Amino acid sequence: MDETPLETMLKEAQMGSVVAFGQVYGRFSGRVFGLCRKMLGSDAAAEDATNEVFERAYHALGQYDRERPFDRWLLTIASRHCINRLRRERIEKRLFYDEPVEASAAVTSSSPLVAYENQEQRRALLQAIDALPKHYQAPLILKYYGDLSYDEIADHLGTTRNNVAVQLHRAKRALRQHIGALQKEES
Repeated sequence: MDETPLETMLKEAQMGSVVAFGQVYGRFSGRVFGLCRKMLGSDAAAEDATNEVFERAYHALGQYDRERPFDRWLLTIASRHCINRLRRERIEKRLFYDEPVEASAAVTSSSPLVAYENQEQRRALLQAIDALPKHYQAPLILKYYGDLSYDEIADHLGTTRNNVAVQLHRAKRALRQHIGALQKEES
């Protein structure tokens, strides 16, 4: 693992060092990819978005405020990029993804039945999240996947903390209703 301090890498990257920015990419690409994957729903879209996010970040390094945590700044770029991408897709009336849960996403277990049930629960949750309006999906993903505070989510989305709280409350209520309806169908 590279032990170069982040501040050193960022200073060198701001001076044009592609090698230093490559180290920044190596350190943060997993988190950016994970966020993009959760927001966009597919590995292919997340890979494209991750590359686009780092390209934007590289060109915007001169605007980075060192008073802010770098990961927060980078994840802001990523979440806004994904939201804009989803808006463009909606405007262009593209079909939304409907892909099965991958085997790697299944929880390992000593019992195949338990693993299957966990996979089915995960699939139901992903379907429920996908059924939410996009303006509910973003704060939900940032809160529970990105592990961000309400204030950080508000900063990412350019809204108020109270609006984030309301959106999360409504999103969780909608999730409970959707999952409850699915469970009734199965009964």
